[in-house]
Amino acid sequence: MLIRNAELENGTVCDIRIDGDHIGEVGPLTMRPGEPVIDAGGALLLPGLHDHHIHVAATAAGLASVPCGPPDVTDAEALAAALGRSGGGWLRGVGYHESVAGMLDAGSLDAIAPDRPVRIQHRSGRMWFLNSAALDLLLADRDAPPGMEREAGRFTGRLFDEDGWLRAALGAQPPRFAQVGAMLAARGVTGLTEISPANDDAMARHFAAERAHDALPQKVLLAGKLELAQAAMARGITLGPAKLHLHEADLPDFDAALAFMRTAHDQGRVVAVHCATEVELVFTLAAFGAAGTIPGDRIEHASVSPDTAVAEIARLGLAVVSQPHFVAERGDAYRADVDPRDQPLLYRLRAFHDAGVPLAGGSDAPYGGTDPWAAMAAAVSRQTPSGAMIGPNEALTPEEALGLYLAAPQALGERRRITPGAPADLCMLDRPWAAAREDLASVGVRASWVDGRQIFDSVDQAPV
Repeated sequence: MLIRNAELENGTVCDIRIDGDHIGEVGPLTMRPGEPVIDAGGALLLPGLHDHHIHVAATAAGLASVPCGPPDVTDAEALAAALGRSGGGWLRGVGYHESVAGMLDAGSLDAIAPDRPVRIQHRSGRMWFLNSAALDLLLADRDAPPGMEREAGRFTGRLFDEDGWLRAALGAQPPRFAQVGAMLAARGVTGLTEISPANDDAMARHFAAERAHDALPQKVLLAGKLELAQAAMARGITLGPAKLHLHEADLPDFDAALAFMRTAHDQGRVVAVHCATEVELVFTLAAFGAAGTIPGDRIEHASVSPDTAVAEIARLGLAVVSQPHFVAERGDAYRADVDPRDQPLLYRLRAFHDAGVPLAGGSDAPYGGTDPWAAMAAAVSRQTPSGAMIGPNEALTPEEALGLYLAAPQALGERRRITPGAPADLCMLDRPWAAAREDLASVGVRASWVDGRQIFDSVDQAPV
């Protein structure tokens, strides 16, 4: 295929030829006999965007669930309406935050939805709220796990950090990924880093099957357990980081964390560590300092990062994968709940950039929105939903924000470019960059390609 009159990042307008799965030529080009042609009309052509932190199976499940938190549901009355839909069998809710109606329990859910089993996931992804019907079903023929909260000898309906137990109890199979793949393709996302810590060889086989059936067209960097094996990878799937998911309330033994890091490094794998609090970040930096680092080791979230931590991350040669859109999605809650002294330290960007820390962006979907263009806009504005500012000094330029999603998946300090020989993973916008940078949130995508195969097309003029 020949793409004519496309703007590149350097501002030049030229032609790009796709030869098979790679970019063949860039420059003034002559159409070959019978070659399909798309005229970009001066719109920007980019390497396909990469979501560097996403939970695909949870996102797919979330799309088939009832929203139970902001911005869709903001108070107890709206929650009751959301859970009051007719039907039988399990009702699965997602995105709950205690600002809606406090900390739910079986009793409060029974008052809203007593006639069917209900499970609602907290926005953090670490807690489920169950009504009495759900408890009866789940515990009918199995013992309660350690994370099933009990008070005065009775189960409260709150389940902490027991997703594996819950999946087994429900007999759940991984969901299909087609809706997620199509949604990401329409926003120009051609690659993703699946970062769930429980990913194992069985999940790798599910990803392989979904890609083989074209349900998930994006290339995948698959993070997960230490046991996740290279042999389980298939075409379009690459073995990714070993994921260490920390919980401040229950940090692992320090020596066990060192052993995890050293084992991953011995396997030739980088380590990705979940750090959503300052305590988790301090623990992680101490562990990397003792275990040593290799290029590509990364911090996920770095949600609260004081200057001393930023400097230590830079010294250790670590990368950071951030979620700039959390300020836009949750900023008003942060302003209400987070100590004012810590608010400027939330989801920092400029500080990492200026310290030379490789920085990339990921959605954390389903716990954050999947639109990378909204995330870029948030990285530039640092505005909360009400229009207030959090850490305005942490803002990036539009070009720097775009770079968060053009970072090479396995070398976050490198920016992918359109050059001959590069993979034909591409994203064509609906406008030139001069217009796009003025309103990133409104940017539309005209077409996306993975390995030269078009996976999304909103072009009015069909190829000729």
